[in-house]
Amino acid sequence: MTASGRETTDDDLLAALLDGMDAALCAFDTDGVITHWNREAERILGWTATEAVGRKGFEGWAVRAADAQDVQDRLMAARDVPGRHVHEFALLTKDGGRVLVRTQSACVPGEDGRPAGVYCAFGEVHAQIDLERSIALSEALLEDAAWGVVLVDVDLRPAVVNAHAARALGTGRTALLGRPVGELLVQGVEDLEGALRHVLAEGAPPGPVELWVSVRTPEGVRRRCLRSGFLRLASPLAEEPVPLGVGWLFQDVTEARQDQLDTAQLRFRAHQLHRAGRAAAECEDPAEAAAVRLDFALAGFAEHALLDVLDPSSGTERRRLVRSAVSPPALTGPGAIPVRYETGHPALQALDRVGSVRTSAPGGESDARWARSRQWPEGAAHALCTVLRSRGRTLGVLTFVRGPSRPAFERADAAYAEEVAARIAADLDLAAATAGPGRPHLP
Repeated sequence: MTASGRETTDDDLLAALLDGMDAALCAFDTDGVITHWNREAERILGWTATEAVGRKGFEGWAVRAADAQDVQDRLMAARDVPGRHVHEFALLTKDGGRVLVRTQSACVPGEDGRPAGVYCAFGEVHAQIDLERSIALSEALLEDAAWGVVLVDVDLRPAVVNAHAARALGTGRTALLGRPVGELLVQGVEDLEGALRHVLAEGAPPGPVELWVSVRTPEGVRRRCLRSGFLRLASPLAEEPVPLGVGWLFQDVTEARQDQLDTAQLRFRAHQLHRAGRAAAECEDPAEAAAVRLDFALAGFAEHALLDVLDPSSGTERRRLVRSAVSPPALTGPGAIPVRYETGHPALQALDRVGSVRTSAPGGESDARWARSRQWPEGAAHALCTVLRSRGRTLGVLTFVRGPSRPAFERADAAYAEEVAARIAADLDLAAATAGPGRPHLP
């Protein structure tokens, strides 16, 4: 190819690059004569490249005469000062209108390193402000936001994590990047991944979603409630929307939600105690009233309840517990044979402490051997034993049993169990006081 052919190819390539730019661009030689003018500049001002190229500066056509010299001086000053220079000018359109533009100008060096001209890229100020505002918003969200922000790619791996999100998830920002979402959480992975996949396929949900998850923290595994919003991210440069991932924004609302749950739980339990009291009042036999209270106490609290009373003939040195009632009735019911509790059994510990004892199977999972050795129903994973007291005397032990699907008993559960036990103890005390001649008396 000849030299002139190479120059033609280079000129065509340069023209194509300039016309394909999203920003308006013009260039000046050392005398201030326009040498290049792309299509975006034509779109903004209406002047074609044929009309613009060859003119000296903007005077007389693209800027008011009063502003022409100032605009020209500020643009051409880039020849003498290194770096980019930003200015705002009011330019004239071909139809006589005015448009405020923001320009970036810089020197164009020649082959000898000396200034060969100046290039000027410009765009409408409102469009530039929108772009800068979007960038500023993104940076603020990813740095200073008071809520967690995680950008997840289409493979469901975090690509960007802000400091708040890293703290909430119990790790550092860089430690989260590129790891599967499933590795970030102990529980709740399925719900989070399902939400992310739904957003990628269908778009963002109409409102916030509350996700309960368990995260690893320096203090151990903690259950958190994250009020989450999701946004599908798509590339603005593609001809058709191409998903880039999902923006996950969340706030930790655990304390507020836990307070609501605790309040609802207290309200429900108070209602159950009230209902149990009304039903027990209709029982002619106080022992039957105690069994009724037992049934009401189970709702939303445990799977099984065992009521063991002290055998009045066992004395104070060798205490023996006899099964008095069970709930549900499908369990082995009351009998005259003492329950064979081994030394150190939680029920016997409750008698010794005159209080409540909580215990769980290893790992909180159902263990048939563990339950069988303690004379509890098969499938037991958690138990709570609380003592029955009335008029300053110990009458027996009330045991609640939960399966592995429920959490271990907590202090609030023990307080509720003690309230139930106090009412049942009063019923049993009344039953003993009104017992007939052939009926055993409680101590």
